[in-house]
Amino acid sequence: MKEKNPESHSERVILDTDQSSSTSDGIDRRGFLKCMAWAGTGLVWSLAGGVPVSRAFGSAMHQQKHEDFSFVQISDSHIGFNKPANADVTGTLQAAVNKILATPSSPDFLIHTGDLTHSSKPAEFDTMDQVLTGAKRQIFYVPGEHDTSVDDGKAYLERYGKGSSGNGWYSFDHKGVHFIGLVNVVELEGMGKLGQAQLDWLEKDLSQRKNSTPIVLFAHIPLWAVYPTWGWGTSDSEQAFSYLKRFGSVTVLNGHIHQVMQKVEGNATFHTAMSTAFPQPAPGAAPSPGPMKVPAEKLRSVLGITEVNYVAQRHQLAVVDSTLSEGAATASSSGLV
Repeated sequence: MKEKNPESHSERVILDTDQSSSTSDGIDRRGFLKCMAWAGTGLVWSLAGGVPVSRAFGSAMHQQKHEDFSFVQISDSHIGFNKPANADVTGTLQAAVNKILATPSSPDFLIHTGDLTHSSKPAEFDTMDQVLTGAKRQIFYVPGEHDTSVDDGKAYLERYGKGSSGNGWYSFDHKGVHFIGLVNVVELEGMGKLGQAQLDWLEKDLSQRKNSTPIVLFAHIPLWAVYPTWGWGTSDSEQAFSYLKRFGSVTVLNGHIHQVMQKVEGNATFHTAMSTAFPQPAPGAAPSPGPMKVPAEKLRSVLGITEVNYVAQRHQLAVVDSTLSEGAATASSSGLV
């Protein structure tokens, strides 16, 4: 069933999880399910028992039993950027922190999916650290290409790479969920690339996990082919996902494209987050990607963050997007296959 939202022009897709039945619109549950929303983001995901569910960021929690924990994803803060698309990226990052502090779900930690800075300068890292300290939460990072292009990521690793492997990849466990931070911005070849050394590490890391363990992957460039013409994808991601087929729940969080795109394929749910700095055009809507200027009064409606709560629920994956602007939201909902 598909519903058009006349205000946001987004599409709401509901897909029953009963694989023995068929949907009226003929969607193949084992094919691609895409929900695209070009206005803001801000998700609250939840998981207990391995199935992710979400609600609008900043909205009050519904009475959901067995909630385990929540965390927040931010992305593409681009501290140091000062062009017309957003002359105050520090201010909009601070607005994101303020929204994090106001959320009633009290997230356990933050994940930043790259492009912390715009030019990898020490002062830019210092400013970002100063702002994010105000969130009063532990933060897990992966680099973006803007954090590695100047010095191959040396400054980034010195600050944020302690205990990581290779160019900064690592994993950790939190309340029964296994998190994996991947780096796909160092060996760029048109698209993102993980590289064989990281793939070998990933295979070994996953081999130690039970099939029932919920997996959350996060990296900067999308781990699925959003728009290869613009480099919006990871060339060797297929090999990475061959190691993930046996797991019942896989959630993939990315940044880089500065807009919300979602897909459910098999056991994996993909979500790309908005930037806290500036939007980019929809795939193919401009000659090339890059900062997109919007009227000043609309800027915060195309910037946002993603909050993730994990709760026990068996039947639907619901996704509701909101922005740094009050009241701006788009929605989609789908079942896991």
